[in-house]
Amino acid sequence: MLQNKLKDYHLILASGSPRRHQFFKDMELDFEVRLKSVDEVYPPELKGAEISDYLAVLKAEIFKAELQPKDILITSDTVVWYNNESLAKAKDSDEAELMLKKLSGAWHQVISSVCFTTVERQIVQHSITEVKFKNLSKEEIRHYIKEYEPFDKAGAYGIQEWIGLIGIEEIKGSYTNVVGLPTQMVYNTLSELA
Repeated sequence: MLQNKLKDYHLILASGSPRRHQFFKDMELDFEVRLKSVDEVYPPELKGAEISDYLAVLKAEIFKAELQPKDILITSDTVVWYNNESLAKAKDSDEAELMLKKLSGAWHQVISSVCFTTVERQIVQHSITEVKFKNLSKEEIRHYIKEYEPFDKAGAYGIQEWIGLIGIEEIKGSYTNVVGLPTQMVYNTLSELA
């Protein structure tokens, strides 16, 4: 079991996301949460997974100097990629509505990158899931934004929330990746590192 393999290691999850915290608990992993804010700016020429890879590494940089020999730092970033454009977190209701109108009736990609950093090495991996929304009505979009305020989520939605339950027709790939962490990939990589 992975918990036993990791008993001599110290897992640090550098994420404020309650969903990622829950996934680590559900995988029965002991971990510490450490938070530092970073300006999530990336070079404009980057596309898709290049963006989330870059940001996951960027989030790790500010912790590198304080890592101990048995520490494994985990940083992550999720991007919603639609029509050659990154849909980040919405600033307000209007922006969220605009994003959900774009995604309505269409396929998009949810890309989560995870960066594993130790004193000796760094591994960056990503998972891509294809997601298709039904045609969402204006009323459905507005109800969701008003009731759920999805401003902390890439693409302005959470698949595990009401809009995912009523609006998502099909997904190809990892479900947990769309929630924000490709758990199977994380589990496998931690097994290799241990």
